[in-house]
Amino acid sequence: MNFTLSKRARTIPLVLIIIGLVMAVIGFTGDHTDHKQYTWAAFYANALFFFFIALGTLFFYVVNHVTETGWTILVKRVYEAIAAYLPWGALAVLLVLVAGSAGLHHIWPWMDTRTLDTADPLHYDAHIALLSPYLNKPFFWIRTILIMATFIFFARWFRAHSLRMDQETGEALIRSHWKNYRRSVVFILLFAFFSSVLAWDWIMSIDVHWKSALFGWYVFGGMWVSGMITAVILVLYLKGKGYLPQVNSSHIQDMGKWVFAVSFLWSYLYFEQFLLIWYSNIPEESSYYMVRIAHHPWLIWGMFFINFALPMVLLMSRDSKRTPRYLIGVGVLIFIGHWLDTVQMIMPGSLGPHFEHIGILEVGFFVAFLGIFIRLVLSALAKAPLTVVAHPFLEESVHHHI
Repeated sequence: MNFTLSKRARTIPLVLIIIGLVMAVIGFTGDHTDHKQYTWAAFYANALFFFFIALGTLFFYVVNHVTETGWTILVKRVYEAIAAYLPWGALAVLLVLVAGSAGLHHIWPWMDTRTLDTADPLHYDAHIALLSPYLNKPFFWIRTILIMATFIFFARWFRAHSLRMDQETGEALIRSHWKNYRRSVVFILLFAFFSSVLAWDWIMSIDVHWKSALFGWYVFGGMWVSGMITAVILVLYLKGKGYLPQVNSSHIQDMGKWVFAVSFLWSYLYFEQFLLIWYSNIPEESSYYMVRIAHHPWLIWGMFFINFALPMVLLMSRDSKRTPRYLIGVGVLIFIGHWLDTVQMIMPGSLGPHFEHIGILEVGFFVAFLGIFIRLVLSALAKAPLTVVAHPFLEESVHHHI
């Protein structure tokens, strides 16, 4: 069965985009000390959040290839459609990175060449100078282009290979499966390294005087759980529209289990990072949390409560992971919680004391990006059959019951 992009499915994302942009314009004209910096930072936080959703989904999609998981085959196209957002999300992230390199904003202080000029004592920063062999524009852009190109290449290759497998049978299908497996192993190895590098380069270097050995894993946990939430909500949406009839409560429960499990992984990584920094009490490490706790306690503790306590309490039981409306409601709350997490990683470091609270500008960009994301993902869903036609584990997925 193919997914048909109805008039309503085309209209709603467009309405969200328009509403979001209007809100962003209103927010831009608000009372901000630095309109330009605030706008770029708010745009970047949302661009990164939705890019991470696609990347986290691609990671889980490929993990299923490496582990030869059978039950996910019936929802494979959903993962592919979410991952199809990667090239567009990359463009939005690259726009901010290019603007930063061109000096249009100062989200990354180390991109300002004045920080390396010893003849300019007002702007010179000895710590940035110490990091300059790694944090310099040429090397940064080599890493960024390599990371983006790798992720986009693999996302497109896996999608094309999946569609080719639908035309194969017998030995040809088995060979394609093993080719998929080998390529997946390569991707996982590259992802393990690149996911940490992008966290250092794109986020941690905003607070350039701060460092954490766990930050890459923490960012990875957030992108993974965000992808899992998006996937289960999309599957339940399709089920509600009469699609994916072979997807049963066991598939939904397993998807809910992943949201539950990865939420605990994220919580562990967040708390471990916080606990080690708090216990050691080293000034250059604790400064990150001191600023956020002192000026934005509701944001940092609120998002932790949403992302840790809600999954623990509301998704513990078996029935909670099998009830569509309940799972969607909890999923939306956690989705918002991880958006708040992305905002607290970007905004305080980008704006310092000028960031007071989340306003209409950040929410406006969120709504606009949400509309773009929904439109592109649903368009990708409509371009291929919702269920794979041929796969060695297709029957296992069809008869999956727990």
